[in-house]
Amino acid sequence: MLDVRDVTVAFGGPPVLDAVSLTVADGEVVALLGPSGSGKSTLLRVVAGLVPPDAGRVLLDGEDITARPTHRRGVGMVFQDEQLFPHRDVAANVEFGLRMLPRRPSAHARAQRVSELLAVVGLSGFEHRRVTELSGGEAKRVALARSLAPAPRVVLLDEPLTGLDRELHDHLAGELARILRETATTSLLVTHDRDEAAAVADRVVRMSDLSVDIVELRAEETHPLRAAVLRNGTPSSELRWAADDDATTSHLGARRDGDLIAIATWASKPFPGGDGAAAVQLRGMAVDSAHQGHGVGGQLLAAGVARAFAGGATCVWANARDSALEFYRRHGFEVVGEGFVTPDTGLPHHRIRRLPFRSVTQT
Repeated sequence: MLDVRDVTVAFGGPPVLDAVSLTVADGEVVALLGPSGSGKSTLLRVVAGLVPPDAGRVLLDGEDITARPTHRRGVGMVFQDEQLFPHRDVAANVEFGLRMLPRRPSAHARAQRVSELLAVVGLSGFEHRRVTELSGGEAKRVALARSLAPAPRVVLLDEPLTGLDRELHDHLAGELARILRETATTSLLVTHDRDEAAAVADRVVRMSDLSVDIVELRAEETHPLRAAVLRNGTPSSELRWAADDDATTSHLGARRDGDLIAIATWASKPFPGGDGAAAVQLRGMAVDSAHQGHGVGGQLLAAGVARAFAGGATCVWANARDSALEFYRRHGFEVVGEGFVTPDTGLPHHRIRRLPFRSVTQT
């Protein structure tokens, strides 16, 4: 899982990225959509380690890789202009990443991997073709094969289909979608083309959706979203919860352009059946229906979890609706115990828990 948290990049001036957060699940293909200058490529370069953030963190599979050099991140990247090595043939270009691995595979294993990847991208038999003799579409396929060869944990694609005529572009968009799914590759694609994003990605995220203001709220300020989202169609209409006004309970909200679009309530409460150590319960979280699926809930959840662990919590837990379990799994939570139905909602739930992420910094 790729987890970008509160990343800010300013280059010494106004922020290009301002507290941007994004999560990409294992095997998921996410497209970042936005106009030129919106920070799409900058975000990709932060993930790749080519641009250091002024603030925030990048995690892969729970490991903090913010300070890790590019070649040790397990990240592949496909650039707009392919950046193939003109003095190497197709096979040598695809093999390049394999030669850079800490434990370099044998020559036979490298050749086999090259052959496998060229078959996947539809270029079997091109091993000894000079890259200067390739068509534009063939060059882009070779660049993709080269990025996939070392089996990276995530592949970053920076407008990889730019410069092609429409017919070839649309054909390769379908091929790119097929290849990324066939290889189960966690991928982040940057584009300004809505049709390309829809054709390739499992999920499309607009850059304008990635930055929200996280604010403290009073309990009563959470009630409208509690009513609209959490109590909609359930047996209970109660909006006030036990311990809402306790000093150890906090209410966080996400605002965009002044509008409150998500809320979450957090209370100090031991994990049931635990050892009594300090823990924080996520009592409830709600995202306005117009903003669901755009990453807002993930940003608010990440902010609340970070605050809990910074305050000394040993775990964060919740009684989560089964319909939301995949969302919580993508954010590092595990399901604990058997399911149950809560009387206030009449819906199936499971208890979930998250421990602090491991922080690994290597140079």
